Amino acid sequence: MQYKENIRLALRGLIDHKFRSFLTMLGIIFGVASVITMLSIGEGAKRSAIAKYQDLGVNNIIIREKKLSDEELEETRAKFSQGLSIQDALVIKEIVPGVLRTAPQAEISTEVKYTDKSTKSTIIGITPEFIEMLNFKAEKGDFITDDHYKRSLKVCVLGASVAGNLFRNEDPLGKMVKIEDQWLEVVGVLKSKTLFTETVGELAARDLNTDVYVPLSTFLKRFTHEKVLESVIQQITVEIDNSNRLMEASGLIDAILQRHHFNNTDYNIVIPYELLRQEEKEKEIYNFLLGAIAAISLLVGGIGIMNIMLATVMERTREIGIRRAIGARKADIMSQFVSEAVAISITGGIIGVILGVTLSLSVSAFTDVEIYLRMYSVFIAFGFSVLVGICFGYLPAKNAANLKPIDSIRYE
Repeated sequence: MQYKENIRLALRGLIDHKFRSFLTMLGIIFGVASVITMLSIGEGAKRSAIAKYQDLGVNNIIIREKKLSDEELEETRAKFSQGLSIQDALVIKEIVPGVLRTAPQAEISTEVKYTDKSTKSTIIGITPEFIEMLNFKAEKGDFITDDHYKRSLKVCVLGASVAGNLFRNEDPLGKMVKIEDQWLEVVGVLKSKTLFTETVGELAARDLNTDVYVPLSTFLKRFTHEKVLESVIQQITVEIDNSNRLMEASGLIDAILQRHHFNNTDYNIVIPYELLRQEEKEKEIYNFLLGAIAAISLLVGGIGIMNIMLATVMERTREIGIRRAIGARKADIMSQFVSEAVAISITGGIIGVILGVTLSLSVSAFTDVEIYLRMYSVFIAFGFSVLVGICFGYLPAKNAANLKPIDSIRYE
């Protein structure tokens, strides 16, 4: 038999037994669709994690004020530690090798108002170095500049959500917003940022889009913290010139702060790069598990193909005997039945690819789950479905080829 004839007979068999063929394909269809959808979800989760840590800066070390109870705070201040300060940032930049720049920041949580609208926000006082160290970009206007900082101007940059809530149908640039008893001019709006839906190290989980940024010099003059004993600065971001030196620099920073804070550990040190590496490993394991679970569906589909093909061999025993009697070789019979199994797998694989892509796009459109569809996942799923057809079609084909012509013709 020629290969074209085998393919024609395989397709003819699918058409003659449509319902049975469709039921056989279901395992392949759902298996391929599952592999594509699961890998897309896993890739989306991985990219989301990477974007989150890029916002923190992969070459940065973040020193964060530790959350203390009132009693612990009083005890720490009694031991002469004043908490994080601008002086800490200056000393770190001067002493620690490889430090490119430092960016202290102060924070308070309050409401931002515009006309009759208001929204909750975190007000963050920053220096101009902030924008150079982190992956923040202005969608409209400018960010905090040297001029804003040196002159302590009453200006602010709004996060995407704050701007959307207060200025739905207006251009926020140049407008005045009220924060506590202070009026500030809006000079910029940030692009939407990745949400911190979980705690990153010791960084509190929050929506970065609800932040409002003001010059640190303005913040320290115009705003006060609720707790008298609270640190002046809540965070210091330190940029290192080489990611390989992050751990070494972190140890030196810790030693400096221990000395300046009189051995009071009222701060936490977070290294986003190390957290990123750890999460990337976790996501790789997560992707592998998702793919393995989805691949089981393909194996189940392969077992279904083998089962149907064995039944088909039994049904067509006389046909096999007649073909062997008129000159068909064992290889021809094997090729015929393997072709039928592969035809089922390919057809099921194509339908599964269409279903998998549709499911991935639907999940992205109707849920908050981030999806990233990669072509390699489509090729892996489809290629595996064809491989399943060949492997699980081999045994029935071999059984068919080994039937004796005389016994096959007499078979009832």
